[in-house]
Amino acid sequence: MEHGFLWLNFITGPLTEYFNNLFKPFVAAHPGAAFFFKDSNMYNQVVYMWLYMLFLIVIGFLATRAIKMVPGILQNFMEVVVEGLRDLLHDNMGEHGMIFFPLIATIAVFIFTANMAGIIPGFFSPTANMNTNAAMAIVVFLLTHVVGIRIHGFKYLKQFMGPVWWMAPIMIPIELIGHLARPLSLTMRLFGNIAGEDLVLGVLLLLVPYVVPLPFLALMIFTSVLQSFVFSLLAMMYISGAMEEAH
Repeated sequence: MEHGFLWLNFITGPLTEYFNNLFKPFVAAHPGAAFFFKDSNMYNQVVYMWLYMLFLIVIGFLATRAIKMVPGILQNFMEVVVEGLRDLLHDNMGEHGMIFFPLIATIAVFIFTANMAGIIPGFFSPTANMNTNAAMAIVVFLLTHVVGIRIHGFKYLKQFMGPVWWMAPIMIPIELIGHLARPLSLTMRLFGNIAGEDLVLGVLLLLVPYVVPLPFLALMIFTSVLQSFVFSLLAMMYISGAMEEAH
């Protein structure tokens, strides 16, 4: 199996080393940044994230370059995925939330692809790195409040002050902590599940490489689907909550 992925390491190895050398001066000048750039694993996540994005772009192009009334296997598969995500978004956000479909669908498909690819020996899961997950979580967090302010104006900020003005000193810190915990929970939940899976799979493959890991692989596939669903569903709920008239 390892020889089958030598070509991939031949491509990703130089890119990983390039990023390693690129960020060395920055890490040396800012010791606190070593937490995020502490080893080559972080650069592997960047390289493989680009690889998966390129894969999804190519798949999307191939599926849509010649759309037919009687779809082929690839077009039919992509239609099932897109229609399933569209129905999920419509059920949770309504017709007015369809404007966010490109973002939600992109997040869901990318997370699923990254999670599943990490199961293949020789590949990495970018979602097993907090930086990747934090980037997506911060986008959802900022978009939530931008949408809320754009729809409701600055009265959207009244939700942080509580039902009556004299409760504002108590409610503001509580509401701020609650909202700031959202991107943190999105990041850590996805990171913990995928990084934990990769670690356990690696240990099982070293100790009992043939039969025992198979049931765990099935569990990893289920968790990969579940985590992409949970991240996307929470993103929809946060954005939908900001759009509600209660604000």
